[in-house]
Amino acid sequence: MKKVLIFGGSGMVGRHLIRKLTKNNHLVTVVTRNLHKKGAILKTQGNPGYIEIVEANVFDEEQLNNLFKDKDICINLVGILFENKKNSFKNIHTNFPGVLAKKSEEYKLKQFIHISALGIEKALDSKYAVSKLEGEKKIINNFPKSTILKPSVIFSVDDNFSRRLLSLLSLMPAFPLYYNGKTKFSPIHVTEICEIISRVIDKNICSDIIECVGPEKLSFKEILEKLLISINKKRLLIPLPIQIARFFAFFFEKFPEPLITRDQLKILKYDNVLSGKYKSNIDIGLEAKLKFDHEVLKYSYMWKEGGEYSK
Repeated sequence: MKKVLIFGGSGMVGRHLIRKLTKNNHLVTVVTRNLHKKGAILKTQGNPGYIEIVEANVFDEEQLNNLFKDKDICINLVGILFENKKNSFKNIHTNFPGVLAKKSEEYKLKQFIHISALGIEKALDSKYAVSKLEGEKKIINNFPKSTILKPSVIFSVDDNFSRRLLSLLSLMPAFPLYYNGKTKFSPIHVTEICEIISRVIDKNICSDIIECVGPEKLSFKEILEKLLISINKKRLLIPLPIQIARFFAFFFEKFPEPLITRDQLKILKYDNVLSGKYKSNIDIGLEAKLKFDHEVLKYSYMWKEGGEYSK
């Protein structure tokens, strides 16, 4: 039994991870900025007596000190896909993980596990990617025993990736292909990323960078085609010149939750698959098996005509 401190526990990975860790008899403390908004949901994710929900300002040092006392492991799942007035990439992806790593060292935690992103090393023209890479450097400098996990696209019944694409594909007669839809991904199911985190904890894996991928390499076009098959629809997939894509992205950025941003377009230039520079989940004995189209089919019926479910 270990005492685990989780930041970002209300997200998709966090909710699944809480269930996984409490089921394995670990005591989990989840930090949230709004107990009234997130507390009720989070309490249902863990076995009674194994989960504590704490409201805290994560940039308040005194509150952080109290959170880190008597903990064995800290896990950071916090991340954003676009900036707004409250959150910048540098603050969330660089400064905050650096602070957590420093606290982990100060309070002599056994492990600090951080979720970064796959395929960002080449995307140096992207603010998102640069902030992630700088965060990784800060983490390693502040707590050399840290383990950094770099997953490809994570999907599940409650993700923001496949669900948003399914919603758009069900409504739009045509869909744009950025970079001709050739960018490759290795989608990994959320249960398997949680299994990897659990393995890192149980095997006390430290001082490692681990790339996390699913069992397939799929181009963006192939992903769209599989989603269309799952909802029995046909749509025109049209290559969109990047200049026009940037023009539309500029206007999308004005919305609270933009469909795509100019910075995300920069990231989409680069493949999101194993680089070969680091270990992978296969190297630690966990080869992902859940295929994208098989799993999506379990929930894509919500976007079918009449909501028909088929195995």
